[in-house]
Amino acid sequence: MMLNELMLPGTIFHDLRHEMNRLMDGGGRCVNEGLWREARAFPSINIWEDGERFFVEAEIPGLTLDDVQVEVNGNELSIRGERKTATDEDRTFHHRERGVGTFSRLITLPVDVSSDKVEAVLKNGILTITLPKVEQAKVRKISVKTE
Repeated sequence: MMLNELMLPGTIFHDLRHEMNRLMDGGGRCVNEGLWREARAFPSINIWEDGERFFVEAEIPGLTLDDVQVEVNGNELSIRGERKTATDEDRTFHHRERGVGTFSRLITLPVDVSSDKVEAVLKNGILTITLPKVEQAKVRKISVKTE
């Protein structure tokens, strides 16, 4: 029997393939409490550098400064916090995608940073953390001389 014959409608392999495609919905999704949800880390982050500093942006909509904690140790950045649940007991959710509870992200940077010069700003739901590299880790341009 050839592979094409195994995939014909009505065969167990065709049915299995169809069911797997339906479950995955083409986007790496999983079932959670009867709702389709994407499995991903929270908060979503972007990290980049300019040669002197690293920049980390974390999306934390709805959180305040009291809800989030940022720590630096050597080359590790920790972002922790809590998205609180609504206290209204009369609510009946029909659809819920925003997670609640505590979260923690540990980011390992390629080099150590100057922890005493790290700055964090929360604006419009975006936490921007600026992490200056330690002096030894900065790229230095060496001028070449001729004799």
